[in-house]
Amino acid sequence: MVATVEKGESALALERSRAITLQGRDRKGRAVVRIVGNYFPARALGGRAEEALREHLRERVLPAIGDREFVVVYMHSRVDRGDNFPGVGAIRAAYESLPDGHKGRLRAVYFVHPALQSRLFFATFGRFLFSSGLYEKLRYMSRLEYVWAHMDKGQLEVPDCVREHDEELERRPLMDYGIEATDSRCVYDAASMDTSASLHSLRCVS
Repeated sequence: MVATVEKGESALALERSRAITLQGRDRKGRAVVRIVGNYFPARALGGRAEEALREHLRERVLPAIGDREFVVVYMHSRVDRGDNFPGVGAIRAAYESLPDGHKGRLRAVYFVHPALQSRLFFATFGRFLFSSGLYEKLRYMSRLEYVWAHMDKGQLEVPDCVREHDEELERRPLMDYGIEATDSRCVYDAASMDTSASLHSLRCVS
């Protein structure tokens, strides 16, 4: 059993995980915020994931960005519902907690390795769960090569788990369509989108 952190330690646990870090710049000179889903300590944070996200953004990320425009690169590779996915509710609350100025300066969210179930979920529920300001900035990137069209490789550190998954997708392209998976848990999809509708309409394809 994984012990959960105490209230005052949640933001520190998130910072140590390096799940959310400020990287370099994209080709338009905008700051790049990298989010590695596989690094997110959801199990350790327990019910404090939403609080930790808001605090980390407020205390660490936003001051580093300052008044610059920025983009987010979210790497969904090998995310597992129980271990490292905070839930859509926490993500939505974190975005809505941003000051209006930072919402306006967020130019794009690059969703790397989304997998079929995630695409279906956001296509069905995205407009209801997120404000149009965020939903319309979402860009799917099925391969890392598409990310490099927006930024140089030296501006973004890519973890080994993301590179390995990208290589696996190249070898097994049917995984993109949910026809083939490495195991029955569908760890790459994490269809744990904490809404009752998602539990009925988005099943893992094994």
